[in-house]
Amino acid sequence: MSSTPIPAQFNDRRRRFIDRLTRRVVKGCGLAILLVMLLLFVWLLWVVVPLFSSPSIGSGYTIKLPDARPAVALGMDAGQKWGWRIDQQGQGFFIPLDAQPPSAAIPLYPGAVSATTTADNGSVLLSGDSGLMLVQPQFMAAGREPVWKFPLGDKPLAASVPGSSVVSIAHPDEHRWLVAEASPEQITLLQYQPDAAPLKFTLDMPGISQLLLSPEGQLLFGLSGAMLRVWDITPQGPVLRDTHTLTSPPKRIALLSGGSSLLVADDKGIAQWFDIASETGPHLRFIRQFAGANDSGIVIGEAHRRVFATLSPGGDLNLFASKQQGAIFSRQLNTGVQSAALAPQGDGLLLENAGLWRHYQLSNPWPDISWRSLWQKVWYENYPSPDYVWQSTSANDEYQGKYSLVPMVIGTLKAAGLAMLFATPLALAAAMYTAWFMTPGLRRWVKPAIEMMGALPSVVIGLIAGLWLAPQLADRLLGVLLLPLMLAAVLLLCSWGSLRLAPRWRRRLCGEGREIWLLLPLLLLTGLFCLWLLPMIEHSLFGKGIAERFSGGYQQRNLLIAGVAMGFALVPLIFTLAEEAIFSVPASLGQGSLALGATPWQTLTRVVMPGASAGIFAALMIGFGRALGETMIVLMATGNTPVTEGGLLQGVRSLAANVAIEMPEAAAGSAHYRILFLSALVLLIFTLVVNTLAELIRQRLRQQYGQQEEQG
Repeated sequence: MSSTPIPAQFNDRRRRFIDRLTRRVVKGCGLAILLVMLLLFVWLLWVVVPLFSSPSIGSGYTIKLPDARPAVALGMDAGQKWGWRIDQQGQGFFIPLDAQPPSAAIPLYPGAVSATTTADNGSVLLSGDSGLMLVQPQFMAAGREPVWKFPLGDKPLAASVPGSSVVSIAHPDEHRWLVAEASPEQITLLQYQPDAAPLKFTLDMPGISQLLLSPEGQLLFGLSGAMLRVWDITPQGPVLRDTHTLTSPPKRIALLSGGSSLLVADDKGIAQWFDIASETGPHLRFIRQFAGANDSGIVIGEAHRRVFATLSPGGDLNLFASKQQGAIFSRQLNTGVQSAALAPQGDGLLLENAGLWRHYQLSNPWPDISWRSLWQKVWYENYPSPDYVWQSTSANDEYQGKYSLVPMVIGTLKAAGLAMLFATPLALAAAMYTAWFMTPGLRRWVKPAIEMMGALPSVVIGLIAGLWLAPQLADRLLGVLLLPLMLAAVLLLCSWGSLRLAPRWRRRLCGEGREIWLLLPLLLLTGLFCLWLLPMIEHSLFGKGIAERFSGGYQQRNLLIAGVAMGFALVPLIFTLAEEAIFSVPASLGQGSLALGATPWQTLTRVVMPGASAGIFAALMIGFGRALGETMIVLMATGNTPVTEGGLLQGVRSLAANVAIEMPEAAAGSAHYRILFLSALVLLIFTLVVNTLAELIRQRLRQQYGQQEEQG
């Protein structure tokens, strides 16, 4: 035999090149993953940050008016191309907002006139000595000048109270207008329709200083000194519903968009009132005072959002939103403003002062969105109290979106926590038994079988849970609730009984992992008793199951279904990682413990499990992260109810499921769209924080028990 040494092949140039290339590829892939995560985080921030941008106003430009007489009504179109005004002599003007020459004045009303507008500023009721006249500014297609429209004719209608200065108008539908007038002795309610005689109702109520009709024409508000009254408008006429005596006489009352919120301005500032449901029906109630709001000049509201502005004689402009405690925007403008109007979309402001207009561009796309409205209780219109509410869509334009993320966060934690509560004991117990007590031959079959469960798609698990498990659980709810207790009791009895067996029988029945062949039939019989026999006994005694006897109702798709289904999906993941961690503990540690006289159970709990604690903890955290991000199971197995309250048998909605449900319906760039991205960002940050803390704890456990092993 030759004594020539064999050359070390692993030191050749080709091997070193492959090692360097592999190391660089692995490092590059890791950096690429970090870069993708960073880009995802930046993209989510880019979509979300505009939600919290402050309102702004552009530099205004001046337009000289053709007539210096003060306006009684003014406004502009949605595109802010044209402005319109009606002066004290009934002259109507259309004025371009791009400094072009104005159109010729059109006499709308013969003589001196006062005006009141509908909530959307789209119809103007002119009143004077000649009677009443309804006019509408009609904006045409691009390139054509707007025109004045007279829905009820171009001749004044006879007023029921000649010379009345207390008038309000509402436009409930396309062909119907309601007009409320007040004289020193009574209130008159008129209903006008084209080509039809007006309907008239009278109400004896003296001393009314201001009237307001709700936009839908169902409520009438009247102010008389410090007395505030509310009437329901029925087909038979107005019916008094509420009477409130205020601490001081208000200066004025106004309605926010939609007509549900009433603004009451007095010496203390501006307060918000709206209806609250009670046993005797809805009643008007004081809700809150807007911080810093005062009625020292002009108060104007937007047509489609719960936003209003105050403008003082000194030129202080403040914007307020119904969800915010104080002003969302403040700016010093010109002094001495006589009239003002907001654009229909709230993106423009028109001011009139001494024969001049100043037109400003406003940027206030999401006035209702703030950290407070997302994470704290908000008192919404017609709700009995402040609450966490998610209700994002509705059919009408006056709907106020409710975007509280708290119900989804709580739903996510509930579902993930219950899934972990279900999966953790099963997965860890199976991992401990498989890695330490089970015979090698049986382990080779059991471990791959459990791991194959992880290949089931979550959508399939969710479909089975929603269509099959939910109705089955509803019929066998008592047995399902008792099943964990019964299984634990059977296991404890078996353990107690095995200790009292003779050593010879114990070795035959429980030695070398054979106890599983006794436990499986007993556990199957226990499950059969709880899920089949017990429901039969319950139905024979009571005639119906426990789910049907719940006084608060039972939702068939609920948190329990989601927890069981998600727990089933988590078991293979936690089992695989925990079993590998236990099995990878050096065999010498366990053999040394057994050699010193410890029992297998003492060796497992006091030697093997501490050594595998870092891996087991990592398995639990990875399972928890999977549960937090689970979408399809929660989507299909629960009622998707965004509520903060509710127990085990009520529905929930998670952040991931909420994004999956509502993202297809969200308009790109809208508040709804961006808040859904905020939900995804919150979920991403929460997952990163949990995983980071888990990794720190895992490293500490690994270091602690690694040092103990070295010292041992």
